[in-house]
Amino acid sequence: MVFSGNKNGPPYLRNLSRRLSKRLTAWQTLVLTLLWLYISRNFAKIVGLECPEPLANLYNRSYFRATWITTALDAGFWTAMRIRKKWLRDLASVVFSVFYLFAAEQADEKVRKVRGTLTVDHLRVSWNKGTTPYLSFFTKLMRPKLARYPPRMVRIPRPQESSYKEPIIAWLYYDAPFSTISTHTKIILDIPGGGFVAMNPRTNDDKLLAWSGRTGLPILSLDYRKAPEYPYPYALNECYDVYHTLIATRGRCIGLSGETRPHIILTGDSAGGNLATGVVLMVLQSAAANARRGPGQETLPTPDGLVLMYPGLDMNIGNWMTDEQMSLIQDRWTRSTNKNVLRRKSEDYYKLTPETPHPSDDEEDKFFASRPSLETTGDSETVTATAPTSPNILMEEKPVIEMGHLASPSNIAHQKASVVSSKPRHLQTRLAMSSMISYFNDRILTPEMMRAMIILYVGPHNRPDFSTDFLLSPLLAPEALLAEFPKTCLLTGERDPLVDDTVIFAGRLRQAKYNVFVQRKELGLLNKKDTFNEKDHVEVALIPGISHGFVQFVSIFPEGWKHIFRCARWMEEIFTKAEKESDGDLEHKTRERHHRRVPTESSADEDQPLEMSTLRSNTGSNTSSKDRADGANGYRRGTRGRGRGRKGDGDVKRQRSMVSLASEDDLLGRRMKGLAGGLMGMTADGAETP
Repeated sequence: MVFSGNKNGPPYLRNLSRRLSKRLTAWQTLVLTLLWLYISRNFAKIVGLECPEPLANLYNRSYFRATWITTALDAGFWTAMRIRKKWLRDLASVVFSVFYLFAAEQADEKVRKVRGTLTVDHLRVSWNKGTTPYLSFFTKLMRPKLARYPPRMVRIPRPQESSYKEPIIAWLYYDAPFSTISTHTKIILDIPGGGFVAMNPRTNDDKLLAWSGRTGLPILSLDYRKAPEYPYPYALNECYDVYHTLIATRGRCIGLSGETRPHIILTGDSAGGNLATGVVLMVLQSAAANARRGPGQETLPTPDGLVLMYPGLDMNIGNWMTDEQMSLIQDRWTRSTNKNVLRRKSEDYYKLTPETPHPSDDEEDKFFASRPSLETTGDSETVTATAPTSPNILMEEKPVIEMGHLASPSNIAHQKASVVSSKPRHLQTRLAMSSMISYFNDRILTPEMMRAMIILYVGPHNRPDFSTDFLLSPLLAPEALLAEFPKTCLLTGERDPLVDDTVIFAGRLRQAKYNVFVQRKELGLLNKKDTFNEKDHVEVALIPGISHGFVQFVSIFPEGWKHIFRCARWMEEIFTKAEKESDGDLEHKTRERHHRRVPTESSADEDQPLEMSTLRSNTGSNTSSKDRADGANGYRRGTRGRGRGRKGDGDVKRQRSMVSLASEDDLLGRRMKGLAGGLMGMTADGAETP
């Protein structure tokens, strides 16, 4: 028809074209045609008949734009993932992604269908796409100049105590010549995320290069083995072994001099945050186990700090928040930080009742203040909870007034109270959904993806107890271990499905630290004027309007750079504090080394095991420095006097026994005889008084 018919079209179209050509130019005709196509396709949206987009108002504009691009990339890469030839697959992935950038509805539909039937291959294709040639090239073009030196791949040997022997692969980010790394005494140990199944350190180049360039410190990022080939707890043991090796070799395994033990900060994002927290718990567990075995056991020191970005700390995907979890979020110390999170949970109810009046900010504060919270009275801590006596949903009731008793003052007060109670009240509910359910339709992390990650990470042969295994779910860690945690900084988005993990874990850390503070204050170990400063132990930053994984795509979400640099500032502050504490400990040890205690007969060291020491006379002797050093090595470690003595004698070590008695009973009898001799009528030489 196109080639055999008239080139100007059918007769009726030729007549219409002849009439329109007198009034419209070719350009005007083209514009009107495209405008008509747009109106016909988006008519419902223009006239307001289309259903509202639930996610458009969930995020801020820049983050929603970034998720639109990531959705198109996921759809394009998943469409091309079955192509066998790698070069053709990489090229087709980019071509399909460009198509889905314009066909956004088709991209959403494609992603929705794939996420309904996820496999480990889909997860790896989606999360490892940043390492493909074309995306890697475009990412480098858009990345600012952050560091001068590229990362280096290294192999970390296992410690001797490990059950595994194969080395662990890691990437070392250091923005200086490698020959200068020996001068450093600080290390940042990074554990990347990826749902335990995907993503190596090179997918986090933006973050790691920025940290390396900003801090100037060596950053070791682990390429731990992934599930399902290596299920739980293989990856956790790998991360623990790397930390153990760094401490045992004093950093020599990555080029440090090894003269002093290095300061280490652990970092992790998403699943990496789970592993980093698990490593700290394993270190604290090993220290507690060695302490139970007795003195002299070497223990791993705790890391100097912990920096977590949107960590996944709970493998129990629940629907509802418990009262204990809500009390941690509503605590008076964190009410301002968690205010938007709490408001979002209350909105879940008001969305179902749009005609119900919403409370103002002041009324919300009063409601939160009536919830269970920690209150300090003097030096003790009490937990008070005020529960409403009325049902959760308050109905309007008209006051009943008896006419015969209007004049009594008590009735007037009762009438006023009745009038106040008759006014419309805001509906309140104790039910609060978890963030995983509230953000069920998140564009980055969905419940289907979480379910798939947990199943793959646990593996087919493990059956862990999800209610008690705190190495799998660090949110369940006992308070005794949380009280020993280092300074912890957490960063996450307010719209993240894992935001509850962050705020609840921070609340538990704060509560554990506060309980220790109160106990130390009651025992007199702290000054009564000392106050609890939560920022010395935990800091939380909740970013409004964004969700999960924002540091992975800062090329299309430029706001993420400032959050990356915020984490770098946290690390610098932690290292500065750790250095000051190390200098203080060194100065304290130096003072102890120059202060030697001379035991006296009236000392309260008699509480220690019975022994006698002889003091060497220095009169007329020429004692060498070596002999003095040998004598100093004879001090007993870990003893502390509890009786009278000079100020500061409590921490001084005691001289080892040189001469022991043949019988402990002789010495005990002699001591008791000296104490009770006056009462028994005996003189100093043992004779009885008449």
